[in-house]
Amino acid sequence: MNLELLESFGQNYPEEADGTLDCISMALTCTFNRWGTLLAVGCNDGRIVIWDFLTRGIAKIISAHIHPVCSLCWSRDGHKLVSASTDNIVSQWDVLSGDCDQRFRFPSPILKVQYHPRDQNKVLVCPMKSAPVMLTLSDSKHVVLPVDDDSDLNVVASFDRRGEYIYTGNAKGKILVLKTDSQDLVASFRVTTGTSNTTAIKSIEFARKGSCFLINTADRIIRVYDGREILTCGRDGEPEPMQKLQDLVNRTPWKKCCFSGDGEYIVAGSARQHALYIWEKSIGNLVKILHGTRGELLLDVAWHPVRPIIASISSGVVSIWAQNQVENWSAFAPDFKELDENVEYEERESEFDIEDEDKSEPEQTGADAAEDEEVDVTSVDPIAAFCSSDEELEDSKALLYLPIAPEVEDPEENPYGPPPDAVPTSLMDEGASSEKKRQSSADGSQPPKKKPKTTNIELQGVPNDEVHPLLGVKGDGKSKKKQAGRPKGAKGKEKDSPFKPKLYKGDRGLPLEGSTKGKVQAELSQPLAAGGAISELL
Repeated sequence: MNLELLESFGQNYPEEADGTLDCISMALTCTFNRWGTLLAVGCNDGRIVIWDFLTRGIAKIISAHIHPVCSLCWSRDGHKLVSASTDNIVSQWDVLSGDCDQRFRFPSPILKVQYHPRDQNKVLVCPMKSAPVMLTLSDSKHVVLPVDDDSDLNVVASFDRRGEYIYTGNAKGKILVLKTDSQDLVASFRVTTGTSNTTAIKSIEFARKGSCFLINTADRIIRVYDGREILTCGRDGEPEPMQKLQDLVNRTPWKKCCFSGDGEYIVAGSARQHALYIWEKSIGNLVKILHGTRGELLLDVAWHPVRPIIASISSGVVSIWAQNQVENWSAFAPDFKELDENVEYEERESEFDIEDEDKSEPEQTGADAAEDEEVDVTSVDPIAAFCSSDEELEDSKALLYLPIAPEVEDPEENPYGPPPDAVPTSLMDEGASSEKKRQSSADGSQPPKKKPKTTNIELQGVPNDEVHPLLGVKGDGKSKKKQAGRPKGAKGKEKDSPFKPKLYKGDRGLPLEGSTKGKVQAELSQPLAAGGAISELL
């Protein structure tokens, strides 16, 4: 449906679940491109799955990382994706080809990556327990952004809507506004909890339209500010938030917050359960709570850029929330009447005549006369929803959709050639080699591509042993303790082996327990200690 016909005077927020997108592997993070036509989903097996959001089908799968993908961002024209994984690597991808353009290795885990809204040569990276870093992709250089307190490096950062300024926030509630080009401090203020107490900044999100932004803090309150007021107040200002949004009843902490496409609504995902709270920004009232499956934990939330649709991730599945579409035919034709029961129709005498003899021809005036004018059907007007307020035309080079190749099941080997028996031996050898090539291309291991350039980013005073929050789930501590100890009776070089075989008794597949396990392991480890055959092979 044309975006111009979207009902702008009705409620513009989703009301009910509208299906799920199953990425096969566990989804962790998602983000829409600028037009909402493609949805990129980062998975725990390192893949990036790109969904065509109109057909709700998978358009492309990029085998991006080895470790889970923790953050994604589209470039402005939609041709590039930047991703971060839990092994501290940031990569840029060409969406059409699926190739990696560049790779950066950081010393600590990456919490967020974001393209500059107007210059896709710049990427903002928020490493864990480090000052934010701005990468310049063309020359692989980086700039470490200044922070308020060197002892407090739990910093989050975000570009503003046009990328003119970078907003950073630390664990002491201090917000700094830096000029993007020069990194000069332009404005600053502190988020307080009513008294002199401060609260940690968890995230900063900007609206796609207008100058508003929100700050999600550890005190479970979402504060909405006007960016123009912040700049007016200058350094150490005391701006008042436009709205303070919170769940007063349950005191819910918020996992992820974002604005609607038009900036009129704010959605926040609960950190305790799969629940989405939607507020109206102008009034600050809670308009809807969307409940997902009980017992699930929310990981990410994204609002569609131009439609009242929300994508949320929990338990590895992307859930879609949308409006209930009710067909209203009278909206298309003013004289259309919806009937509850059949009504006998009375036909007018001249209704179905080819020419109405009694009809007098009125003079063509006003709108009727305009019908004879030539209508321009060739020029395309830009869609206002796809243009920024400072743009008149759409981006002609933008990537809105991905071409999809048809999948052929069991393709015939040689549909037009002679039968296999009639092929000479030399040709058979050539065919075998070409078959291997075809199989390798089908498996995705195409001819060796140019290896992407990897740049090591060195940051001073950053701990190297940090674990990404996504990996630090409950229960990990116990499993680590179990792995740390070596079972009794294990000797020699078994500890050097990167894998330990699981021991089973009999054909029933039951794990060995107690002293029996120790004896068998001791027996297995003795020949290893003598010869070290496995460790030598490895």
